[in-house]
Amino acid sequence: KVRATHPDCSVVLYFQEQEAECLEIIRSERQTSAPPGPSGQQGCLTEWDGVSCWSALPVGQSRAVACPDILHVFKKSKALIWRNCTEVGWTFPSPPYYNACELEAIGINNDTEAKASYFVTMKVLYTCGYSTSLAALFLAIGIFSCFRKLHCTRNSIHIHFFTSFILRGAAVFLKDAVLFSDESVDHCTMSTVKCKAAIAFFQYSILANFYWLLVEGMYLQTLLLLTFTSDKRYIWWYILIGWGVPMLTVCVWVVTRLQYDNHGCWDDYTSLYWWVIKAPILLAIFVNFLIFLNVTRMLAQKIRSPDISKNYKQQYMRLTKSTLLLIPLFGVHYVVFALFPEHIGVDARLYFELVLGSYQGFLVALLYCFLNGEVQAEVKRNWGKWQSSMESNVFNLATQDFTA
Repeated sequence: KVRATHPDCSVVLYFQEQEAECLEIIRSERQTSAPPGPSGQQGCLTEWDGVSCWSALPVGQSRAVACPDILHVFKKSKALIWRNCTEVGWTFPSPPYYNACELEAIGINNDTEAKASYFVTMKVLYTCGYSTSLAALFLAIGIFSCFRKLHCTRNSIHIHFFTSFILRGAAVFLKDAVLFSDESVDHCTMSTVKCKAAIAFFQYSILANFYWLLVEGMYLQTLLLLTFTSDKRYIWWYILIGWGVPMLTVCVWVVTRLQYDNHGCWDDYTSLYWWVIKAPILLAIFVNFLIFLNVTRMLAQKIRSPDISKNYKQQYMRLTKSTLLLIPLFGVHYVVFALFPEHIGVDARLYFELVLGSYQGFLVALLYCFLNGEVQAEVKRNWGKWQSSMESNVFNLATQDFTA
């Protein structure tokens, strides 16, 4: 099974693995003194011709190999390529590879220019999305931080949630800068500390994003259970879950990759060790879905209860509508794609995770801050105070000029 981040890289990695195995055979032959041919005749040593590995043979014998077995690249052909071992060495492959091994028909989706144009378009779309989200998130954090009346546990959790989105956007830009800034670099084989660190930071930001959404759901459920009692004592547990669990998970993943699967740039999703990251994300989504069902049930009970005043019912609705919308919005597409192998639905996966996912930060800032009645009232109040102050200053200056 070839490990790769993209189907195009599977071809490169296939030949690299075949070459590595062949070179290992060649090294072992050089360490042995016994020649391959009879009566001490040297014969032809093992050789890698760039496509296939030809095992050692005595002079006068022949060997045949099949076409490379690469899915969606070569058609399944029963044709064999032969080479003879002569006194002067190996003969040329007969028939040549380009005649014996027929390539698969190149469709529209496999056209290099079409692919390049597609990925450029995707990059422009998600760059605009993340830029919009980052601007909205920074503005939302500024609003929550500047107005003292908005300082509370709920908004503190929102700020952490916004920060996880900022890290996610920054991680995407950082990953692009490290992996794709230099077109001369072979991205299929790049394996530097810088690119691995960028991927580790990217995975951490994704995990933190999902776990702060989980914290939002947990906090909402706690509010409904405790009926708006003091909740400051829980804030450190929320921080530990939102930032600590992702950090622990990524550390375990990094150590595992270093020990058992330290190849490439760690951005492959076909390795079994990818489940070290994937399983905690699926767990967070599953727990959030249970919270979603439980909060919906509790909310329905409280709204129907005759003991709850109209003001409290409106407060319950205001607190729950944003989180209840975000929980399914964030998790559904991830769960759907998690049920299928990574190479299936690549285009749809990229569209959901990069393009639509890039605007999630903007949506969160919109729901939790810009459309929040409490925030709007506080902004209007301070805007009115600022306008009154400016008018008062202008009046005082005009009065001073008149009296002077």
